[in-house]
Amino acid sequence: MITLPVGLYFSSKAYIFEGTLGMSNRDSYFYAAIVAVVTVHVVLAMFVYVAWSEGTRQWREGKQD
Repeated sequence: MITLPVGLYFSSKAYIFEGTLGMSNRDSYFYAAIVAVVTVHVVLAMFVYVAWSEGTRQWREGKQD
C-alpha cells in the first residue's frame, strides 16, 4: 500500500520521464507525482472493494444462519 506508489514515483521519474522521454528534472518531478497519486487512488479503491466484498459476504453468511 505504501511501497507501490513510492516505487512507481522514483522508477517513473528516473526511467520513464527522465530516461526515455528526456524531460527536465523539474518536469519529471511533477509527472512522477501524478503517477504516484493515481497509484494511491487505485490501491485505495482496490482496498475498499476487497473490504466491501468481504463485509457483504460475511453479512450474507450471517443472515442465512
